[in-house]
Amino acid sequence: MTTTARRTLGMIAAVLVVIGGLAALKSYSIHRINAARAATRPPPVTVAAINAGETTWQRQLHAPGNLAAAQGVTVSNELAGSVTKIDFESGQHVQQGDLLVQLDVSTDEAQLRGFEAQAELNKISLQRARELRATNANPQSDLDSAEAQYKQAVANVDNQRALIAKKTIRAPFTGRLGIRPVHLGQYLAAGSEIVTLQALDPIYVNFFLPEQDITDLRAGQAVRIAVETYPGETFTGVISALNAKVDDATHNIQVQATLRNADERLVPGMFATTDVVLPRQDHFVTLPATAIVYNPYGNAVYVIEKSSEPGGDGALIARQRFIQLGETRGDQIAVVKGVQAGDEIVTAGQLKLRNGSPVQIDNTVQLSVNPAPQPPNT
Repeated sequence: MTTTARRTLGMIAAVLVVIGGLAALKSYSIHRINAARAATRPPPVTVAAINAGETTWQRQLHAPGNLAAAQGVTVSNELAGSVTKIDFESGQHVQQGDLLVQLDVSTDEAQLRGFEAQAELNKISLQRARELRATNANPQSDLDSAEAQYKQAVANVDNQRALIAKKTIRAPFTGRLGIRPVHLGQYLAAGSEIVTLQALDPIYVNFFLPEQDITDLRAGQAVRIAVETYPGETFTGVISALNAKVDDATHNIQVQATLRNADERLVPGMFATTDVVLPRQDHFVTLPATAIVYNPYGNAVYVIEKSSEPGGDGALIARQRFIQLGETRGDQIAVVKGVQAGDEIVTAGQLKLRNGSPVQIDNTVQLSVNPAPQPPNT
């Protein structure tokens, strides 16, 4: 080996030694930095978490509605008169044809007796005219006149009886009465309000749905409603009718459902939350409502992952992930995009987190994920 070759090899060896030393120094520096980071890393945040699961939901259409009586009227008088009898109490249940109010008919009844007497007299005259005509003792015109007079007298009797009947106010159908606003001796002008009458069994719920849902609606479909008066209770019925046209202004269609109401707990005018149950089912990844972090720039969740950073030692961290939400049912929210079944999602403690925060899980307290929660009894 020549002197030049030996000198070149020596220089290469020296360079390798220097490079190795620098690499060792760099490795040592990185180790020290990671150790310092580990020493200064904030303690993990204690959170609660849940594994996202897939849920099957029966498809429903939601809408607010109002209850309405199957039959409901404000009973009023067609003719004027003074009240001589009141035969009902406020809130009473009455049958069709029951007497409610009697107006003064004393003068009308006296006139009726006169008309009845005249009709009886005309009947006798008609009988005599027929007997005489049978023997040709009177002309045909006398018989025709007697028949016309008798018919006129009978018509007067019927007219007077109808007038008396109009002053006898009766229940037009079976139902429950409202508050009585009239009193004995009160003079009622024609068309005065006497009392409201509502037929409560069955009862209707009227609501509106977008025109896009028309293809999903059929008479006979099941409907569930809830009213604030009875929290935690659900009442069932069926769709009985769809309006024949869509509203020009809102492009919604009116739907009417019928519910049995034998105990009359549901009252016309109540506000109702209505769910139309559709035959098909949807599959969603669902999360508790508490897992969602709502932001002006998008809704998100924190997903728990193992740290991949050097020196992380597989510690758990929380990663923020933006999501797209779907339908809400009770404590559950459907996630359309952004979360897969099996992902571990933070459900409590998000206020202390930022993207990449170390976490530790404590599920001592379990959150409710009921799609139909019931309020506690009070």
